[in-house]
This record gives sequence, structure tokens and C-alpha cells, in this order.
Amino acid sequence: MSLTTTAILLGIVEGLTEFLPVSSTGHLVLATRFFGYDEKPWEVFNIVIQLPAILAVVVVYWRTIWAVIRGLLHGEQGAFRFVRNILVAFIPAAVLGVLLKKKIDALLENPTVIAWALLLGGIAIIVIEKLIKQGRHSGLADLPWTKSLSVGFMQCLAMVPGVSRSGATIMGALAMGIERRTAAEFSFFLAIPTMFGATAKQLFDHRHELSSGVAQVGFTQIAIGSVVSFLVALAVIKPFVGYVGRSGFMPFALYRIVLGVAALAWLAHS
Repeated sequence: MSLTTTAILLGIVEGLTEFLPVSSTGHLVLATRFFGYDEKPWEVFNIVIQLPAILAVVVVYWRTIWAVIRGLLHGEQGAFRFVRNILVAFIPAAVLGVLLKKKIDALLENPTVIAWALLLGGIAIIVIEKLIKQGRHSGLADLPWTKSLSVGFMQCLAMVPGVSRSGATIMGALAMGIERRTAAEFSFFLAIPTMFGATAKQLFDHRHELSSGVAQVGFTQIAIGSVVSFLVALAVIKPFVGYVGRSGFMPFALYRIVLGVAALAWLAHS
């Protein structure tokens, strides 16, 4: 399979899974292994193409973002609280991401860790779904900053590939009494600074090999994968928010468990 075809397929995988609580990074690493490639050359690609998927949030929620910008310019407290909550939630991942980078990179090279994280994460979602009650906190701007910080710490669990950034933040928010739709949208908005930071760091750390053309997976594949992931994510966001608002997360939990078991069996015999 050509690198271009693989970049397109991985872009589709990223766009479909970025906002679902099933771990887009885990899917990308397992898919790379399934296609027969070494995960290391695709490491930068797998991180960078997550940013265009996140930018789909900006397009879908442009009215909300524009309202916040106008609110900031006019000194509206709700707009300041909205931005405060996003920034407060971003801080834990920003700090720990820098401190634990080498350990995180090592985990990305271990598909078995991803398979176990998918399996155990699915079980955790089932437990949380059974135990939580209807959330009472709705509206991102109305959340106290302490809850936002707690959601930020939950996001750090996703530094273990296979855990799922959206899954950790959404389920963590639900466990804290945040209403489903608000929890999902909080996860989306929090992804914007998080993935901007992760992408910028990956491109900076690998700038020499990418610019020199010696990288096996270079800017061409990254550009193709980015366009595909953006377009697919654009089509996924709204249906996902509507679905979880009506039906919850149980189907995603079952999918994670099945995929985790299948991945462990496949890895054991590969």
C-alpha cells in the first residue's frame, strides 16, 4: 500500500474517532501496525493530523466562538468565564505533557498498552454510565473553575494512548455532575489549545528531519491526512453530540471492549 493511500485511510480513522470516546491515537497506532508499518515514522503524522480534526470544532461552533470573542471585547463576564475555564482545564496537560514527554512517546510505541487501555476504558465507561445521575451543571461559562481544573486533570489520563482524550474528559465531567451536552462540548473546546500545543511541539521537535526530506513520512502525507481528517471530523461532530445527548455512551464502551480484546488476541499472534 502506498504512503498516500495509507495517509488517506489514517485521516479517515482520525476524523471518525477524534470526538468519540474510543481513542483516536489508539486507533491510529493500531491501524499503522495493521497496515504493516513501523509506528515510529508515523508518530509525528498521527499527532499532527489530530489538529485539523480539532479545527472542525472551530467551523461547527464558529457562532459560539465569535460570541465569546465579542463578549471579551465588550467586557462580558460570561465570556471571560468561558475562556478562563478552558485555560484552567488546559494547564495540567500542558505541564505534564512537557514533563512526561519521553514516557508518553515510549507508550505510543507499545500497541499492547493501547489494547489494554481500550478494554479497561470500556469497562470504566460502563461503570460511570451506571452510577452517574443527570448532570446539574450546564453551560461551560457557568462552571466553577475548580470543576474545570478537575476536568483538566482527567484529560491527563489520555496521555496513556488508548485511554481517549475525549473519553477521559467527557466521562470525568459527567462524574462531576456536568450535563451530557455540556460535557461533550467542553471536551471539544478544550481540545483546541491542547492539540495546538501538542502539534506545535511535535513539529518543532522534528523540524529538521521534516524540512530536510529525510523523514519517511513527510509533509506531503501530513497534508493529505490533515485535509481528510478535517473533512471527516466536520461531518461527525454534530451527529455525535446529538446522539450522546439522547442515548449515552454505552455503545462506545462495548465497542472499546470488543476492539481491545480483538487487538490483544491479534497482537499475541502477530
